[in-house]
Amino acid sequence: MAVTDEAIEKIKGMIVSGALRPGDRLPKESELASGLGLSRNSLREAVRALSLIRILDVRQGDGTYVTSLAPQLLLEAMSFVVDFHRDDTVLEFLAVRRILEPAATAMAAPLISEQQLDVLSAQLDALGAAPSVEELVACDLEFHRGIVHCSGNSVLCSLLDGLSGPTTRARIWRGLTQEDAVARTLREHRAILAALRDRDVEAARSWATVHIASVEQWLRSTL
Repeated sequence: MAVTDEAIEKIKGMIVSGALRPGDRLPKESELASGLGLSRNSLREAVRALSLIRILDVRQGDGTYVTSLAPQLLLEAMSFVVDFHRDDTVLEFLAVRRILEPAATAMAAPLISEQQLDVLSAQLDALGAAPSVEELVACDLEFHRGIVHCSGNSVLCSLLDGLSGPTTRARIWRGLTQEDAVARTLREHRAILAALRDRDVEAARSWATVHIASVEQWLRSTL
């Protein structure tokens, strides 16, 4: 094992074991290196690596702290990696989204408040009958983010946020090239919203599946 990897594993072990908790400040570099049996150089490299993936927070002039370790923070690293996807993997991202988002929509059905439903409805009303593709895609992202947020599962919310990026371009391209894409998307959004208002878990799940599968089906036909 490379010395930096060993250093990362040892710091990780301290956090997992509870020796270091969210918000804790790490001991001074010399003390920590000595206590873990590491060189100061390998410790610095480990701290740098762990700060990049939001495990540690290096504050100049103050010290190094364990972050909150909140899911949305830790999963930012996944979003960064996802940005490097190749075009031929977009279908795979859509397939994952088709698994996760209907589940999140179903989870939201009994939990979403009438006020939150009204906000989603107002977003759709504000688009009008003939929005631009860019406006529709921006609303689509906010619409689904709002629903997933109501699932009560912050990990699922962060995962789907990270997965939305690669499929955005596909949705824009579909809107520009498929004749009824805008109208169809609006109808599907209304159907999802109606199922949520009815607190119909399975209908919400089904309409979310149809909505994502329609983009996936179109993309398969164009590749």
